[in-house]
Amino acid sequence: MRRGNVLHAWTLTPKEAMRVQISLSERLAHSWDERGVVTVGGIDVSVKNGVSRAAIVVLTFPDLSPVEESTAEAPTPFPYVPGLLTFREGPIILEAWSKLVHEPDLILFDGQGIAHPRHMGIAAHMGLWLDVPTIGCAKSRLYGHHEDLGSVKGESTDLHDERETARVIGSVLRTRKDVKPLFVSPGNLIDVEHATAFTLACCDRYRLPEPTRWAHRVAGGGTLPT
Repeated sequence: MRRGNVLHAWTLTPKEAMRVQISLSERLAHSWDERGVVTVGGIDVSVKNGVSRAAIVVLTFPDLSPVEESTAEAPTPFPYVPGLLTFREGPIILEAWSKLVHEPDLILFDGQGIAHPRHMGIAAHMGLWLDVPTIGCAKSRLYGHHEDLGSVKGESTDLHDERETARVIGSVLRTRKDVKPLFVSPGNLIDVEHATAFTLACCDRYRLPEPTRWAHRVAGGGTLPT
C-alpha cells in the first residue's frame, strides 16, 4: 500500500505546524465527483504511556461488514496542542496505512475536517496526504456556530464558520434520538452534503459511525469481528 503524498516534515514546532496548516488549507477540494463507494474506512489513534497506536479498519458499504484492519505503534512524537492533532497522530496513521491491503474508497476520522480554526483538522490534513475522500466525525465542537438541533435521528443543522459567518463548514448531525450529536465536516475531496449523508449511512445502532467506532475499539487493543 502506498504511503500517500509527502507534504512536509513532521519534526516541526507548534508555530511552524500552524503555518503549514494555513498553507495546506488552500489545496483542499470540497466537491464530490460521484465516485462509487463500496468500502469505507475508519481511523482512530489511542495514546497511552507515551505510545501511540493507530488503527485503520475497512468495512464494506453500505452493509458495513468487516474487510480488514491495520495497526501500528510508535512513541508519540508531538505534544498535545489543541488544533494540531495531525502532528501528533499523522506519522503513525501513515505507518498503519502502509500496511493496508484494501484501500477504502472513503475514510471517516474521529476528529475534525475543516471545522477547525485554520480549516485543517486531522481529516482534512490526512485527506491531502492520502488523496482519498475524508470526513471528520467529531464528538464535540472545536470551531463554528450553529442553530438549535432537533432530537430525531437524521436531523441536522449547518455549522458556520466563526469568521466568515455565511460559510458552511459542516453540519451538526443527530445520529440517535435524544443523544448528543456529531460534528461532521468535510476533510478533502467531498462536500458538506455528502459528508453528512455518508456519516448517517454509517450509523447503525450507535451514536458513532461504525468505521470510527470499530477503529476506536481496535486502537484500544480489540479486533474486528470475523
